[in-house]
Amino acid sequence: MDKRVLIIIPAYNEEACIKSVVEELRAICPEYDYVVVNDCSTDGTLDVLRENHFNYINLPCNLGIGGNVQTGYRYALENGYDIAVQMDGDGQHMPEYLPAIVEKVANGECDMCIGSRFIEKQGFQTSFMRRFGINFLKTLLRLTCGVRVSDVTSGFRACNRSLIEFFADNYAQDYPEPEAIMTATMAGFRVGEAPAVMRERTTGVSSISPIKSAYYMLKVSLAILLARFTVKRRKH
Repeated sequence: MDKRVLIIIPAYNEEACIKSVVEELRAICPEYDYVVVNDCSTDGTLDVLRENHFNYINLPCNLGIGGNVQTGYRYALENGYDIAVQMDGDGQHMPEYLPAIVEKVANGECDMCIGSRFIEKQGFQTSFMRRFGINFLKTLLRLTCGVRVSDVTSGFRACNRSLIEFFADNYAQDYPEPEAIMTATMAGFRVGEAPAVMRERTTGVSSISPIKSAYYMLKVSLAILLARFTVKRRKH
């Protein structure tokens, strides 16, 4: 494959695992470039990145997951990458599934390919309540824009150059994964999936706590409905 691929690794307080995440990625997929976007972590994440001479961007203030990932897309755009892939910094995403996700984008099968844990249903399948929320959002996306995605909250996803350009200027700021599917679809991009296995988080704390779950569902649902009527299709 002659396309340049960048792995975007958003990180916030991932001191305990970011070293192993980057080392595993480099060992399994040395052909891909990477950048860790440190979202003004309050622990020793930045020290780990510096001590190991990893490629990273250090944000001067906390932007949240949306701003963090969008920074990665802007970096990909400005440095001429053909494909950008989001991969979490907490160790849940497994690098051995990257080639299959990248390939679907590289061969033009879709503009965005999402790594889904629910196609083959192997590995960590998340909690019952989160699966309920995922199914709700999956149904909402299918009804509002016709896209069929099984793992709508998966942050393990590859995008082509056109979508990199789009996301560099248009990316949801809070809990953006489902909304990004909506905005991409409504703008005329094609979204697909590939099987992936994910691990359970062993360190750190998820950004979506049980207390925030109801707020998350309400906010994302409203954002999806709003995007349905406000996002304009891009000009080819």
